[in-house]
Amino acid sequence: MSDDERDRIERARLPEGLRPETLAVRSALAPSQHGENSEALFLTSGYVQPNAEVSARRFAASEDFTYSRTSNPTVRSFEQRLAAMEGTEAAVATATGMSAILLLIMGLLKAGDHVVCSRSVFGSTINLFAKEFAKFGVETAFVSQTDLEEWRAAIKPTTRLFFAETPTNPLTDICDIAALAELAHAHGALLVVDNSFCSPALQRPAALGADLVMHSGTKYLDGQGRVMAGALCGPEKLIKDVFGPVIRTAGMTLAPFNAWVVLKGLETLGLRMKAHCENALKIAQWLETRPEVARVYYPGLASHPQHALAMRQQGGQGGPVVSFDLRGDTPEAARAAAFHVIDSTRVLSIATNLGDTKSIITHPATTSHGRLSEAQRQAAGIGQGLVRLAVGLEHPDDIGDDLLRGLSTLSKGQEQ
Repeated sequence: MSDDERDRIERARLPEGLRPETLAVRSALAPSQHGENSEALFLTSGYVQPNAEVSARRFAASEDFTYSRTSNPTVRSFEQRLAAMEGTEAAVATATGMSAILLLIMGLLKAGDHVVCSRSVFGSTINLFAKEFAKFGVETAFVSQTDLEEWRAAIKPTTRLFFAETPTNPLTDICDIAALAELAHAHGALLVVDNSFCSPALQRPAALGADLVMHSGTKYLDGQGRVMAGALCGPEKLIKDVFGPVIRTAGMTLAPFNAWVVLKGLETLGLRMKAHCENALKIAQWLETRPEVARVYYPGLASHPQHALAMRQQGGQGGPVVSFDLRGDTPEAARAAAFHVIDSTRVLSIATNLGDTKSIITHPATTSHGRLSEAQRQAAGIGQGLVRLAVGLEHPDDIGDDLLRGLSTLSKGQEQ
């Protein structure tokens, strides 16, 4: 094979300036000697070394493939592709989104350090910071997602990290990433943004000043509810020198098969997110007209408090998740209304995941935020009448008709 032919096959040598849609399809390791066009799935735990000297050198450098807890070609391709899409120097893949946060804290913090975190983040994230990390002496202050002054007031001399999720799960609150980054950097802290809801197809937090971008790849990066995955994206000095040694030791490693599934999911991410957002906007607009609904939470609506900010940060798209409060004179009545609407569906999936091609409906107060105390739920704005809908790729009229089964019979359902 000539050098020209070899260069042609090694398509990982991409030209500069490619757009995100192209990077989502083309960024990966070079193919093997067989020249496969679809990235290969390497199901192996170990790698044969040519001799003891090379083996020693590779294990010491931790760069070449030696053991799949440390590195794997399929996982490496996923990391390269996601980093290219997020516009960061590097990425490290993890078993789940929550393990990505675990890696983050184990790599960056120690006992006595302080974190400022939005109180509106995912329920398990709140528990991880408030309970699990607290056991090891890491203190966390929870503040309003949207009030920059609360973030400022919570800062201590020991503050090392800001953690935000935007939009939040499930109320879709939007934080000003650039403003938070400026505040964090002025006090020597890093800003981490959970980009699971928007994905790099809509929002690139690093371009707005975030130091690290966290993902639950289980959601929209996969896009079909098949596997679990997580990742951290950021500068190489953090990904390689700080998180690399931790993941090698602690082993919150992404399995090669899961990496391959999400790697292929990234190829259609932009198309899927566009369709999700179009459907979600139609459903949100329709829900605002329904008398049974007290409030709709969707950044694409002009009624959303951070609508203008969302349009700037999210490429003019509202995102794929719509939440809404049902009317109820008491928390018990509101919960009964929510259960009736959810149980009346015949098309939507009642599940706690999101990011699927199939629309998923859930009751956050008893699922994603069910392990929080009532005080924590109230602080996060999670009421008993709140319903979260992760809008899928079905026809929006069919989604609306399915919701209408419960909404149109709500008074009957509450009487039963």
